[in-house]
Amino acid sequence: MDIEQKQAELIDHFVKKASAQVGSAIGAVIVEATSHASLFAFSEILAVPTVAELEGTENSVYLELLRLFAHGTWSDYKSNSGSLPQLLPDQVLKLKQLTVLTLAETNKVLPYDQLMLELDVTNVRELEDFIINECIYAGIVRGKLDQLRRCFEVQFAAGRDLRPGQLGSMIQTLSNWLGTSDNLLISIQEKIKWADTMSELDKKHRKDVEDKVEEVKKSVAVKICWSMWLTYVVAEVTHCKQADLDFRGIEEIYSEPGGVMDYEEDRIRPKRRRHPLV
Repeated sequence: MDIEQKQAELIDHFVKKASAQVGSAIGAVIVEATSHASLFAFSEILAVPTVAELEGTENSVYLELLRLFAHGTWSDYKSNSGSLPQLLPDQVLKLKQLTVLTLAETNKVLPYDQLMLELDVTNVRELEDFIINECIYAGIVRGKLDQLRRCFEVQFAAGRDLRPGQLGSMIQTLSNWLGTSDNLLISIQEKIKWADTMSELDKKHRKDVEDKVEEVKKSVAVKICWSMWLTYVVAEVTHCKQADLDFRGIEEIYSEPGGVMDYEEDRIRPKRRRHPLV
């Protein structure tokens, strides 16, 4: 079960319980609610008519106690402890947890010195154990303990009950956020439109380049074929000319006087003896 669902169930339980009680019995319900380890929201209980009726009665201290847990901190209790019931150990722990949530509302980097002062913690080890065991493990905050910088970096913190008069400020903050979100959305849509246009232009450019490359390839292929054909033709012509020259050379040898035939005739003709000189 997630923390939001558990909170909703606990709130519904205590609202029904407080609605069924009157007078001092409601004080016991308030003590039980403010001591519960998993309950961190109290505005719905404050709105119960029987609880509101404690105002101005002898049990009004319990109404003030509930208001303290809805909106106050440990420092607020110390400043008004004389007019409030003494807290149980579980209530002290709960109020210190709520104090961390209040600090995290306005600053996402909480110095150790500030936390130790607000929580009445005397050393760093005790503070870090409290943040880890009672806040992070409880699921009300997430963050990083930076021992070098001596601070707690808040990444998430559960919200507390709205204080009287805080609703208008929150509505204004949300309205500003909504306006900023609308402007951001328009800007994003314009950038998406621009990106789509650039993408189409890029596709067209790529296609044009690819078409030109194909044309060049075809042109180069034709030129290569033409060059190969010319080379073949030149080779054939050269071969034919060489063959013709060789044939003519042989023909001239056989047809010239004193050529091969004259040599044969001379070879078979009787030779005259030469008389030796006296």
